[in-house]
Amino acid sequence: MLETSARLLRLLSLLQARREWSGADLAERLGVTPRTVRRDVDRLRELGYPVHASPGTGGGYQLGAGASLPPLLLDDGEAVAVAVGLRTAAGGGIEGIEESSVQALAKLEQVLPSRLRRRVEALNAFTVPMLGGHRGPTVEVGTLTELVHACRDRERLRFEYLDHGGTATGRLVEPHRLVFTERRWYLVAWDVDRADWRTFRADRLTLKPPHGPRFEPRKPPAEDLAGYVARGVSTAAYAVQAVVVLHASAEEAARRISPSAGVLEAVDDHTCLLHTGAHTLDVLVVHIVLMGFDFEVREPQELNERIGEVAGRLGRALDAVAVTER
Repeated sequence: MLETSARLLRLLSLLQARREWSGADLAERLGVTPRTVRRDVDRLRELGYPVHASPGTGGGYQLGAGASLPPLLLDDGEAVAVAVGLRTAAGGGIEGIEESSVQALAKLEQVLPSRLRRRVEALNAFTVPMLGGHRGPTVEVGTLTELVHACRDRERLRFEYLDHGGTATGRLVEPHRLVFTERRWYLVAWDVDRADWRTFRADRLTLKPPHGPRFEPRKPPAEDLAGYVARGVSTAAYAVQAVVVLHASAEEAARRISPSAGVLEAVDDHTCLLHTGAHTLDVLVVHIVLMGFDFEVREPQELNERIGEVAGRLGRALDAVAVTER
């Protein structure tokens, strides 16, 4: 009996961990026969868990959602990770989620074993969130949920989008993935009217349902979508683009340069390439200098010329100070 109960808990944990499982995969993970899996699934249904099954070679088992669904099963590491994630979410970033995160964290802490509750309480007591200063734009949780569902269900999206200048345009897209940074959320989607891939800031779009119809997924614009978005928002979106050699390893440079500020490419243990951009040469000069690394500009040549002009201006300012101090 104990063995069967432990197996049921393990089965439930597996069903919660992935959207769909084949009977053969579950049998292999549990070390039982497919027939035993079917019996265990029936037992879970008797206990109130809505486990759906689809027949055929491509079929499988899926744990459905329901108001009466019993609590999630989490191991020690998962429980602490969820608590930390909820506390981080409570600090902001997604509009309207802070209060819900605090409430969910309070409920989770009530059911945690004492040893895990002490770990979470220690995290709460000895960490301080830095919430001041620029936190970036927020996105409504309902917007993110709707975007994710459209990606999952392969439904076309309609929305109004504000560009950098504040001009609004209507868009019809086939959503692919959401990509997030420490400050912003981006939607990677195929723009139907422009017949090309586009990246949209989630905080700049206003959804215009109803959505649909469904579409067949396309080959994504890149295997590394995070790198694709980073190149788009840090370089391709700007009128002035540059390639700069930094006298620092890519790992060291990444500690100061976020993906939204430039794309790094390792050269060797001591140098790396920075691909970046800005609206003007002057802004680009300041942007590169304030990174704090020695550098050489590979392109464009106009940037080297502007750096020379700025260097001359700074030199004259220092000469004026020296004359004053004599």
